[in-house]
Amino acid sequence: MEMNTSFSHDIDDEYEKFIRRMNPPRMVIDNETCKNATVIRVDSANKHGILLEVVQILTDLNLIITKAYISSDGNWFMDVFNVADQDGNKILDEGILDYIRKSLGPESCLPSSMRSVGVKQSMDHTAIELTGSDRPGLLSEVSAVLRHLKCNVVSGEVWTHNTRVAAVMQVTDEETGTAITDPERLSRIKSLLCNLLKGSNKSSFASTAVSNSVTHTERRLHQMMFADRDYERMSDDALNDRQRPNVDVVNWYDKDYSVVTIRCKDRPKLLFDMVCTLTDMDYVVFHANIGTEGPTSYQEYYIRHVDGYPVKSEAERQRVTQCLEAAIERRVSEGLKLELCTTDRVGLLSDVTRIFRENSLTVTRAEVTTKAGKAVNTFYVRDASGYPVDAKTIDSIRQVIGQTILKVKGCPEDQKSAPQESPTSFLFGGLFKSKSFVNFSLVRSYS
Repeated sequence: MEMNTSFSHDIDDEYEKFIRRMNPPRMVIDNETCKNATVIRVDSANKHGILLEVVQILTDLNLIITKAYISSDGNWFMDVFNVADQDGNKILDEGILDYIRKSLGPESCLPSSMRSVGVKQSMDHTAIELTGSDRPGLLSEVSAVLRHLKCNVVSGEVWTHNTRVAAVMQVTDEETGTAITDPERLSRIKSLLCNLLKGSNKSSFASTAVSNSVTHTERRLHQMMFADRDYERMSDDALNDRQRPNVDVVNWYDKDYSVVTIRCKDRPKLLFDMVCTLTDMDYVVFHANIGTEGPTSYQEYYIRHVDGYPVKSEAERQRVTQCLEAAIERRVSEGLKLELCTTDRVGLLSDVTRIFRENSLTVTRAEVTTKAGKAVNTFYVRDASGYPVDAKTIDSIRQVIGQTILKVKGCPEDQKSAPQESPTSFLFGGLFKSKSFVNFSLVRSYS
């Protein structure tokens, strides 16, 4: 007789609670040992995915993990993280420290599916997920459909990699400002967007999903691009081998581990991206050592598949290597970083991206957020021809937008590069399409 799925899930939850009561997590925050970092040690009963939970909580607080030592042999899990804030200082804010204690210490009692900073159980928006082949003006078309269907985007994130695009958008009904729940309307949104993503090539893979469920946006983007096989490279992509991160996978037969070593340029959220990918590929991290030296990150993972075996074949080894390379590259942003900060309003994003498009700018990555009536949006833009953005384009944008604050910080390396074709150079002819523009503050910086 087949067991009821929900009943089985309830049993699992009760068992997990029992284990936690018998072996409550222990967590220590140390601001004395290290000169320029806060040391966080977490000890807990072991389970698959617990490392990702811990890393996700620290990452979602925008903390920089400078070093980490991980050990989870047997039934016990022990992690030590050296973390700092965005300015490289120790974490002294009592509000943040208290949140970490409650999230990772004995008081943490939420089931794993809900233990995520910045993800709340809420029905105030509808999530739309999109994956497909990137093409010129694609997200301008998407925005037109959403506008026609009276959907207002309140937050979202868009990634591109290897000619593929993935987006997670939170939308509300334009008139009521609440989640869209009508089944027929949700079905129409899904159908129209899926047809749009397929374009004229009906055999092209495209996927659209709409729901009111809670999701961690960045983990979901990794899962969507992985499912879309963005890690499969084009045959002529061998020319870019020198630009790829250094990822190596070898078997340590004496200990039945596969050892993954990664050397690449350091950046925020790199550890999260690696652990997320290994977890979603069903690998268990038994030991790991993560550190930085100047601008370079060094990571070493001792892993086995959930079936208990190390990597079994050359094909599997290549797949792990390619997937980790893709996870590193997805968040690497090409072009000029533009940050928009202003009072939120319906149509604001439409106007901004329309002006980008009219000035021949394309967006390679975007983060859209609203909080307490304020919009804080980040765009990475390039010239449509593949050139870096020049001063004339910025001057033109200033004239169209009106009163703005526009500051340049540093000089990016790609300003020195020759123009080149990029598989992401045409992302977003514009994200949304809309109404008249109002004054706002546009702050520009180079990543």
